Amino acid sequence: MTLIKSISGIRGTIGGKPGAGLSPIDIVKFTAAYGQWVINQGNRKKIVVGRDARISGPMLENLVIGTLQGLGIDVVNLGLSTTPTVELAVPMEAAGGGIILTASHNPKQWNALKLLNQRGEFISDADGKEVLQLAENADFNFSEVDDLGKVINNDSYLQKHIDHILNLKLVDVAAINAANFKVVVDSVNSSGGIFVPALLKALGVNTIYSIFDEPNGHFPHNPEPLPENLVALADEVKAKNADLGIAVDPDVDRLCFVCQDGSMFGEEYTLVAVADYVLKHTPGNTVSNLSSTRALRDVTEASGNNYEAAAVGEVNVVNLMKSSNAVIGGEGNGGVIYPASHYGRDALVGIALFLSHLAKSGKDILSLRQSYPNYFISKNKIDLTPELNIDEILSQVEKKYQSKPHSTIDGLKIEFDKQWVHLRKSNTEPIIRIYAESSSLAAADQLAEQIIADIKTIANLK
Repeated sequence: MTLIKSISGIRGTIGGKPGAGLSPIDIVKFTAAYGQWVINQGNRKKIVVGRDARISGPMLENLVIGTLQGLGIDVVNLGLSTTPTVELAVPMEAAGGGIILTASHNPKQWNALKLLNQRGEFISDADGKEVLQLAENADFNFSEVDDLGKVINNDSYLQKHIDHILNLKLVDVAAINAANFKVVVDSVNSSGGIFVPALLKALGVNTIYSIFDEPNGHFPHNPEPLPENLVALADEVKAKNADLGIAVDPDVDRLCFVCQDGSMFGEEYTLVAVADYVLKHTPGNTVSNLSSTRALRDVTEASGNNYEAAAVGEVNVVNLMKSSNAVIGGEGNGGVIYPASHYGRDALVGIALFLSHLAKSGKDILSLRQSYPNYFISKNKIDLTPELNIDEILSQVEKKYQSKPHSTIDGLKIEFDKQWVHLRKSNTEPIIRIYAESSSLAAADQLAEQIIADIKTIANLK
């Protein structure tokens, strides 16, 4: 059993003893702490709740809603929903915050409470620490019987989210409709099975083939939208002679595409393609995290604009996007953040912008992918012993490569011309994660192996 308490939310496996897994007692404790935090902020005593289709979702929903009511907080219950839909609903409802019940791309035994502020954005580091302290001290006060909160069930936000997307200036429904796309969708038996086809129909896509579209939480494959998990989607794209395939994760904030020949467009390139389209129409800055592909920087600079890199984590990307007035940003895991919509990863917005781009480009999806700089990322890790000082090891690696452009805002990232390597230590175990990118996977692997050899030498490891 696993329970992970972090500033962004509470995540764990269902079952086990309290404190060891995501037990009902833990769900109530952390929900109460978050609800008390919302009250302490002086925000409206109203919270939006939505969930993905995980098997444990209804149980969490009942516990979370009942706990918030017990604090005297009114709950707007969206039921089966998506992370970006809840993010949009919070300000639309003038609520004090929101909770999304989802463990994102984790397997079915996991679930989580994702916590939002009154703007519908993930709570900050400081706010997250305050919530955890409230939970640790059981510092919450439940209401008397006449002051219990009310529950408002609201199933209107699927349509509100779609309407919001259709009203975005860069979403071109006429162009999408004229392209007459044939699309296959893999929604991994979660919320996307409802939301993605509904959006596609509204965008004018008339031929939609859906696989794994029953929102029952029985994921047919590992729910993370990586190439090895999308074999069935690739096969179906070829079998149906479709123009492209679309895959989303269980809470519909990550997005990736499959080309007409069954090859992967690449989740790193979801943001690259969408940014290319946005920059063609609204010049401005872009942001991604330090572990995302250099291709976004290349596309941004080729358009005469500026790119900046943030520490890993959606809240860090959002903060840098705001301070740099970025017009588009996100993460290389298929997370598109479009400020003209809202400051959160949104696969539905990403689909609409991508299809607008594809339709207006006059290219097929494979040709579009081939128009972008080609990079490959190698993901590795090195296991160390607990007594080693990982910060000192990273400092020694930095010293060795001090003549190279490098950043220490999140671990250590070193640039070698158009190659880079990013080293990050784990917060939970003695591990350094090593991401390297180059123009071929072999070159990326070689760069990672070079840095791993440096670490072993510094740490006196064999």
